[in-house]
Amino acid sequence: MTHIGHPFDTLKVRLQTQSNPPKYSGAMDCLRVTLKEEGPAGLYRGVTSPLMGIGICNAVMFAANGHFRRMLQGGDETKTLSLVQMGVAGSMAGGVMAFVNCPVELLKVKLQTQFKPAPGSLPVPGAIKPYTGVLDAGIRTFRQQGFRGLYRGMDITLLRDVPSYFSYFVTYEGGKRLLAHFNHAGQVDQLTTPELLLAGGIAGFGAWVPCYPQDVVKSRMQSNLSYKNSWDCFQSLKAEARGGNWKVWFKGFGPTMARAFPANAATFFFYEMTMKFMKGV
Repeated sequence: MTHIGHPFDTLKVRLQTQSNPPKYSGAMDCLRVTLKEEGPAGLYRGVTSPLMGIGICNAVMFAANGHFRRMLQGGDETKTLSLVQMGVAGSMAGGVMAFVNCPVELLKVKLQTQFKPAPGSLPVPGAIKPYTGVLDAGIRTFRQQGFRGLYRGMDITLLRDVPSYFSYFVTYEGGKRLLAHFNHAGQVDQLTTPELLLAGGIAGFGAWVPCYPQDVVKSRMQSNLSYKNSWDCFQSLKAEARGGNWKVWFKGFGPTMARAFPANAATFFFYEMTMKFMKGV
């Protein structure tokens, strides 16, 4: 799913981080320009970072969520948690996830916003040497800025992930219970594959609703070293949004939603299948 979804993510990041006046008029224009200037490879810039981190990220997310659910159950694994309690467990898992997401996404963003020079163009004096890949980006960032460089935007990542994962798990578990109520007399374990995929896909939408503006700040912050901190980046976006330009907070929202449904439908489906397999062993 990373290979399929990454081009949508690249479009999102490039739309979020473009300067003012904008380079792209929208997602389709961004796609057209990227393909024209860089070819299909341009859509896959930075893909190595999520490919290397996706397994770790999902493992941490579901392990942390499971731990916090058991904590809220107070040792009684037969206790059914309310949707709010599941959301609280999800938000705490989101707090843990932010420490994994921040460096993975920072390296991805650095590469996604690195544009291929125009054919025949001369090197710009004093320009930063392009990164050759995710390892080069990571090593150079660490050498120049240390761990703080790899965790640039950590505060806004936390402010994004905590509410996002609250909504993510509430939407997923609520969707499952709703489908089970109407189709299986409330028996969640009787849900079919299409129903699980539907619940997971809708959860993908739910995850982005409370946190998209934070993601815009994070992408800007991680791609542009001129911002002193996340608050400075926020103030810059706030100034850009004056005069009715509120869309600045939702740049790239279309590609994000296009990617959200299939990516999260697959994520939750494979999680459910893995849990069933482990219980059967």
